[in-house]
Amino acid sequence: MTTQNARVIVVDDQAVVREGIVMLLGLLPGIEVVGSAKDGEEAVALVAELAPDVALMDLRMPRCDGVEATRRIRSEHPGTQIVVLTTYADDDSLFPALRAGARGYLTKDAGGDEIVRAIQDVMAGRAGLSAVVQQRLLEQVTSAPEPTGRRLPDGLTAREGEVLTLIAEGHTNADIARRLHISTATVKTHINNLFSKTGIHDRAQAVRYAYREGLARPPGSSIT
Repeated sequence: MTTQNARVIVVDDQAVVREGIVMLLGLLPGIEVVGSAKDGEEAVALVAELAPDVALMDLRMPRCDGVEATRRIRSEHPGTQIVVLTTYADDDSLFPALRAGARGYLTKDAGGDEIVRAIQDVMAGRAGLSAVVQQRLLEQVTSAPEPTGRRLPDGLTAREGEVLTLIAEGHTNADIARRLHISTATVKTHINNLFSKTGIHDRAQAVRYAYREGLARPPGSSIT
């Protein structure tokens, strides 16, 4: 009994990378590359035309990025599974892609065997995740705070509350980004949002606010 090859398209905005991936896949067993696209718009059109089993999807591309292309493909062509193949494994890349419908997520240092396994996994209805991504998901689950039922003041979100607590503990934006596995730009966005909601204007005021609202404990005795 012969097993039908997985029909795959490759989506990446860098021609050299795209052609290299196509060449690599052509050497791997059980895979037939049926097309390639340079951005998300082309990817959506190609899926509509060719109905591949799997799209190997880069994330950061012009016109239509990989997250939006994934969302559209999974909505309009649910028979095509998405395996993200990207340079980035940070939270700002990983979680939006998974929420958009990607069932696989690999970084571009993945070997041929790992790519084949991810493609086979998503075609079988399983998650095709690299070991690094699996570890990150586990960390996210195990480090999530226990729900307390407490509503944060001034409409702060849970993530804004986390950022505020870390500010009060003396962490820099870079420290906060590393601890929360987000980019420093995202940290700045959260800070701007929480400043706007609370009416505070600098980190010193943020520290006092966090102490007053019980979001952080001052070192030693409490501040009066």
